[in-house]
Amino acid sequence: MSDQNNNKQMPGEEEKDLYDEEEYDDMELLERLETLREDMEDLRVTTLQEVLQRIEELHHKLDRI
Repeated sequence: MSDQNNNKQMPGEEEKDLYDEEEYDDMELLERLETLREDMEDLRVTTLQEVLQRIEELHHKLDRI
């Protein structure tokens, strides 16, 4: 019986955990997007269309080898 009481969260803790999880997800997404931006700058592409075009060109080039 005491184990059940110890496992229960205090009022508001569940909301805080949800907020912390959402905040972590947002921070992770921000990191991924910043990395993507840096990679695009390094590759000198500015749009998804340019990325797709470069991929297609490289596929054709490698197919000829």
